[in-house]
Amino acid sequence: MIKNRFIKNVLCFFCVCFFSVANAEQFCLGTAPVSAPEENFLKLDNGQLLHLRTNLVWMRCAIGQTWNGETCTGEAEPYTWKQALELSVGYEFNASTNWRLPNIKELSSITERSCTRPSVDVDLFPATPPDDFWTSTPSMNDPERAWVVAFFNSSNSIKEKNRTVFVRLVRTALPFEREPD
Repeated sequence: MIKNRFIKNVLCFFCVCFFSVANAEQFCLGTAPVSAPEENFLKLDNGQLLHLRTNLVWMRCAIGQTWNGETCTGEAEPYTWKQALELSVGYEFNASTNWRLPNIKELSSITERSCTRPSVDVDLFPATPPDDFWTSTPSMNDPERAWVVAFFNSSNSIKEKNRTVFVRLVRTALPFEREPD
């Protein structure tokens, strides 16, 4: 009887530990080099970031979320690839309509490869779903698929265009937004 209770307690302990880790917050390796350091970004007004290395302005929140001055609130909304492309045409945010869906290289440039779930700096891009985000890059081998960046582990893969995936838009910085040399 005591042995069975001990075994049950040990099993419960391992289940609690396992499920706690499985549902844990972001995990970053302290010994790994940082791939997208915070100093590479300049915080602009109203939920925008200028990536100094690429001269791109990023929305801090995914489409569906709202910047409240400190963080992203609400739920990110998934879209098909076609919907994401259509959404980006003429999308207005912070008095700009130059937003677009980023290509695979652009979106990959903001991933933090030393972190998982999500693989992005959560101080810069708070409440980022640890999931796939569309890019504008179609598959060269399969016209029914396009590239995504996975923000759970910063990997890239192709997905069927009719699947629904999250969206973050980007635009090229205007001359007055660039940091002086």
